[in-house]
Amino acid sequence: MSMLFMPFRAGALSLDHRVVMAPLTRMRSEPGDKAGALMREYYTQRTSHGGLIVSEATPVAREGYGYAGAPGIYDDAHIDGWRAVTDAVHAGGGRIVMQLWHVGRQSHRDLQPDGGAPVAPSAIRAEGDAYTPNGAAPFSMPRALELHEIPCVIEQFRQGAARAKAAGFDGVEIHGANGYLPDQFLQDGTNHRTDDYGGPIENRARFLLEVTQAAIDVWGADRVGVRLSPSGTYGSMSDSNPQETFGYVAEKLDEMGIAYLQVVEPRIKGTELVAESDAVAARTLRRAFRGTLIAAGGFDSASAEAIIRAGDADAVAFGRAFISNPDLPERLRRNLPLNPYDRSTFYGGGAHGYTDYPALETVG
Repeated sequence: MSMLFMPFRAGALSLDHRVVMAPLTRMRSEPGDKAGALMREYYTQRTSHGGLIVSEATPVAREGYGYAGAPGIYDDAHIDGWRAVTDAVHAGGGRIVMQLWHVGRQSHRDLQPDGGAPVAPSAIRAEGDAYTPNGAAPFSMPRALELHEIPCVIEQFRQGAARAKAAGFDGVEIHGANGYLPDQFLQDGTNHRTDDYGGPIENRARFLLEVTQAAIDVWGADRVGVRLSPSGTYGSMSDSNPQETFGYVAEKLDEMGIAYLQVVEPRIKGTELVAESDAVAARTLRRAFRGTLIAAGGFDSASAEAIIRAGDADAVAFGRAFISNPDLPERLRRNLPLNPYDRSTFYGGGAHGYTDYPALETVG
């Protein structure tokens, strides 16, 4: 029997198979950054009985936006739209956790309240583009958060976690990967602070761990996950000793007893497969993290099966394949062909490239 279709647990979540839907930014929210009917249809299509969905990254603050059109969780007005999504997933027998997001410096003034500078641990500009209402634009120069502001940002994560609970999610995931704000605090290429949140790894890891604890205070540890990208360079990220940095964080998260750790492999940069390589990130952090580990980044059915059989991961998150195959778990179970994806429709737009990919029952 395929290991992909054996039951497992991620903290309090009991799941029937190990094909996880990865968090996928699609930028299809309604005015006011609300989840609407189109998003509900998208998630309903991708629900599998006993399967786990990680929602698209969802900003906990207006300052946390880097992609116009992403749905929010920074206001109580967002709860009802997301509740319609979670109700639909639960009706299909699935489970869904919300990924809580703050992009930090990976933003543009056009996305910020009153046109202000994006915030970051240090005033170091990132390479790359934000998705503004007027199209792609280079990331703006950020300003360093003042020490007294940091507890306010942590509180925004806590409030986002509480709203996710009110919206009927089964848990939350802290987006600590891909060069976003928690990752910016963590890595010394982007954190040049000299206060309690900079310098040695114990200080640089403090922001991520305090954000995680804020979510735990709302949900309990067994319904909180964390996503890391130990080898990621997206957003011009770097660290002088990533093995020590991420090993330390993995140990601390293990001590906190979180539901799962999701680890992004280095062969993915953004949405691009940049290299065919072994899954080294999950294998490395497995030594420090004894809980449920979900590997992500460039997997197919065979490589997913292999990493689970090797014991380096308990489940695998699929991204691009889930975009174009709403019934991906069933296709993998039956070893059936996959629909190709259309990259031009990944970010923004309407139903085309979002909810119009054919499922098995529509193709015979």
